[in-house]
Amino acid sequence: MKKYIVLALVSVLFGAVLSSCRKDEPLDENSIIMMDNYVQNDFDKWLEANYVNPYNINFKYRYQIDESNRSYYTIPADFDCAVIMAHIIKYLCIDSYDEVAGVNFTRQYFPKMFFVIGEWEYNNNGTMILGTAEGGKKIYLTGVNWIPQVLAGTYSSSYDAIGGLNHYYIKTIHHEFTHILNQTKDFPVEFSQITPNDYVASDWSSSPYDTGYLQRGFISSYAQHSDREDFAEMMSIYVTNTQERWDSLMETAGAEGATLIKAKLDLVKSYMKGTFEIDMDQLRATVLRRQDEVKAGQVDLTSLTIN
Repeated sequence: MKKYIVLALVSVLFGAVLSSCRKDEPLDENSIIMMDNYVQNDFDKWLEANYVNPYNINFKYRYQIDESNRSYYTIPADFDCAVIMAHIIKYLCIDSYDEVAGVNFTRQYFPKMFFVIGEWEYNNNGTMILGTAEGGKKIYLTGVNWIPQVLAGTYSSSYDAIGGLNHYYIKTIHHEFTHILNQTKDFPVEFSQITPNDYVASDWSSSPYDTGYLQRGFISSYAQHSDREDFAEMMSIYVTNTQERWDSLMETAGAEGATLIKAKLDLVKSYMKGTFEIDMDQLRATVLRRQDEVKAGQVDLTSLTIN
């Protein structure tokens, strides 16, 4: 995967915007910069009908420096890309949990805020941050402006049901939501004892840990970071990949690695079933069916019609 280094001078961006807008004039209704006097547009009304009213979830797409990560150069989400992202989160994530666990579950546990920014956050070690979960209340999602390229197949893989859309966005949301569930009810201590001495923190992306992780009992390289990331990776990768893909991973893992991963998966499944009454196999079937519908063009990702 190519790494793109993007430096966004936020102060210049804000200066350009503010210099072109008098304080006593409202911004254009589709402005991507958050100001007190913005005019509600059709997207805002759609979000109110599909996020705020049914779930009390605030989907923030207008740029706010206080909501972003000040440790990185960040840029606003493009308006049209934010619309697509809002549809994707609603259809593939929120609606999936509605279908499997019921709307009351989603209302109770789903984070009350999504904040999206345009670019991914790049680290000095060649990795990038796709999203974070904060305090059980907020999911921070990056790289939204790359959605057109992802949907066009620029970032795709043969095992991903909907190309890079799954890898860069959908799995990330399920991963971060798992963290939120864990903050509500912690996962069993037995999970941490399966590979207790093999977590490597920030070295997960460096040699020798960037290869051979399946054989060591980890479903991804990042799962080696810590037991909490391991648990979230197990959950999110399982529900967003087909059984065929999972079987392929287990074949690569070999007998020892597959045994360790299966032990972890069993605990994740029992945690979700026993704590939240969610059958992970049913959830996976629902997520994959919805992914196929998006891939087939059966879902309008740009409509702002309120039903």
